[in-house]
Amino acid sequence: MDIAHKPSGNRLIGSPVERVEDLRFLRGRGQYVDDVPREGALHAVVLRSSIAHGYIRGVDASAARRRPGVHAVLTAADVAQSLGAVPIIGMRQELLPQYAHFQQAVIAHDKVRYVGEPLALVVADSAALAEDALDAIAVDIEALPAVASRAASRAGASLLHGERSNLVGTLTASLGNAKAAFKDAPYVRRERFEVQRHTGVPMEPRGLLAEWDERRKHLTVSGAAKVPFHNRDILAAHLGLAGDAITMIESDIGGGFGLRGEYYPEDFLIPFAARHLGRAVKWIEDRREHLLATNHSRDAECELEIACDRDGTILGLRGRGAVDLGAYVRTNGLTAARNIAQVLSGPYRIHNIQADIDLLVTNKTPSGTYRGPGRFEADFFRERLFDIAARELGIDRVEFRRRNLVSEAEMPWKLPTVMPLNIGTETDNGDYQATLDRCLAEFGWAGKSKLQGRLIDGRYHGIAVGCYLEGGGTGPRENARLALTGDGRVDVFIGSSGIGQGIETVFAQIAADALDLPMDRIHAVMHGSTTHLSRGYGSFSSRSTVMGGSAILNAAENLKVAMRETAAKRFGCAPADISIAAEAIVAPGGKSMPWSALAGISVEGTHASNKRTYSYGSHAAHVAVDPGTGYVSLIDYVAVEDVGRIVNPLTLHGQCMGAIVQGLGGTLLEHLIHDDEGQLLTGSLADYLMPSAGDFPVIRAFALELRPAPHNPLGAKGAGEGGIIPVGGVIANAVANALSSLGVEPRVLPLSPSRVWELIQEKRRPMP
Repeated sequence: MDIAHKPSGNRLIGSPVERVEDLRFLRGRGQYVDDVPREGALHAVVLRSSIAHGYIRGVDASAARRRPGVHAVLTAADVAQSLGAVPIIGMRQELLPQYAHFQQAVIAHDKVRYVGEPLALVVADSAALAEDALDAIAVDIEALPAVASRAASRAGASLLHGERSNLVGTLTASLGNAKAAFKDAPYVRRERFEVQRHTGVPMEPRGLLAEWDERRKHLTVSGAAKVPFHNRDILAAHLGLAGDAITMIESDIGGGFGLRGEYYPEDFLIPFAARHLGRAVKWIEDRREHLLATNHSRDAECELEIACDRDGTILGLRGRGAVDLGAYVRTNGLTAARNIAQVLSGPYRIHNIQADIDLLVTNKTPSGTYRGPGRFEADFFRERLFDIAARELGIDRVEFRRRNLVSEAEMPWKLPTVMPLNIGTETDNGDYQATLDRCLAEFGWAGKSKLQGRLIDGRYHGIAVGCYLEGGGTGPRENARLALTGDGRVDVFIGSSGIGQGIETVFAQIAADALDLPMDRIHAVMHGSTTHLSRGYGSFSSRSTVMGGSAILNAAENLKVAMRETAAKRFGCAPADISIAAEAIVAPGGKSMPWSALAGISVEGTHASNKRTYSYGSHAAHVAVDPGTGYVSLIDYVAVEDVGRIVNPLTLHGQCMGAIVQGLGGTLLEHLIHDDEGQLLTGSLADYLMPSAGDFPVIRAFALELRPAPHNPLGAKGAGEGGIIPVGGVIANAVANALSSLGVEPRVLPLSPSRVWELIQEKRRPMP
């Protein structure tokens, strides 16, 4: 990976420090939630509906309760009897009252609306005994017609939520006057595109360990991730407890990717069982449960239309699309749809935009966020249409993009406002032309252009390039605390969560740099758990380094103030007379004391901002397509991104490479397929295809520091999701370029071998 450094007086920020957390993983000392030892802990399993849609007529658990080793079988009736009602899972984002009717109960009590919805929780001495007891639960469900496609919005479709339409609402993003822009446009083109349902598949599925202390009336929950404080507050409200009566403990996490750590039914059921029984209760999700019950993502379509002058200048962009939310609106279920609407134009200068995205409920697993939510889909829609428009206008597709990119002089660039959410945003800064030029140069575009559409050794070759931007660094704030230890080192406590992104390393670098200390003087970085701070905000939307790192800088300044004030009192001088060095705290006259003499000082810091960061870049791909099998081989892939100030090139590189591979999986392999009855047909890793280490051997990533972020003291921009955003569009355009002689136009993902082969066959079949 090539890093373009800017001169800096810092020694650690910008350095490729190896991840300190990796040592414990490599030595087998990581502690995931299933590793947390609790002698005598009971084990829970979830009885899930095998029917996608139906009225619950009865759940009889009497026989299951008599099974050996079973301590409890909890149903909706038990929850309602204990709490007075079955709690409803609220929304974390996009809060509007009109969506409340479509939210999910913590356990099904009147209807089931997707295969996998919890009906009961069995708690036993072992997971095996609990699994055995599942078969003894008698469930009576009166099946209803399932709605497992976007036909949900059609008249006569079976309604999921009472008499309400399956259309939850429509998000509309607008800028300028799209209608006027299209009225007399010299060139107009419309196409329909679709991105399939798929999801993040972390190495470690979800898990929880809940413990109730009856004497203290206190609940401890291990296995928290992403937003522990938010989940604590929801759980406290559900159980009728004060917030400080619950402690959320963050264990090591085998990947987050947007879906781990949201509030699911199990986040209520396991703690409820622990309090109900007065025992520790553990639940570990298996892989089928994960594919069946954890948030799905993507599953969007869009009819997109572009208006241009004959020279390729874009006059307007408008789209009408739909997102399949699954059976309920979960905590962040509207985020992807909102992003599709808002970033449909990407980094391009389009003054007139209209995007209407329908929100549909169907009898599928509810959806949420997955790395680059909505942005991956929007880039696929837009970049595919751009290549089609450029070809039909007779304009080079690179030139088409170049002349429409927002220029640096036009920054900040306003993006459309999304209604009824009333969410607006604008970019911060950037040189989009520079990343495009660098990408083309590293890729060798000029030389590889000779390969376009050529048949070489039985395979068609194609290339493509695309541009993107990534909104990150989401507020409103993050908090940090620094404390001096007895041996003169510093502990860092941070509200950001560790979800595999390497924050222990990055935050240690930031703290050590800010305090002018060697990195080994940072004793520990403790994150996520609610024990460390009074309030934390977690890790999502590429925010941990931007918000958490900036909070650490503020805490470091506060620590130096506190150290000077305390030392000044001991030395009998003014705080301004105290100098702080790594070796000692020094007063006038040569008096000094070690840092350890000030052990116990603890200060907090915060960073508040509602200004998002916008990293950006360009990706290019070279593929070869076998027309006999439809298999798409990746020959070369180049990514160039500008992320403002780089804190750690190695962790950034890992984020970018991992995101690209996830994007390739979503573009070429992964697909959650349901039949007409709402049954998941790809419920194991034998059916749900994932990338393996040897699938994509040539990926090259280049990170630049051209334009530091102007709205945070680090100058960093969120960059955890940028690598995935343009992949679908770039690969699809490369495949179209490879098969241009056959007239193949990919409009639907994934581009699996069977789908590509069928597209080829359709073009080869004689016209009727």
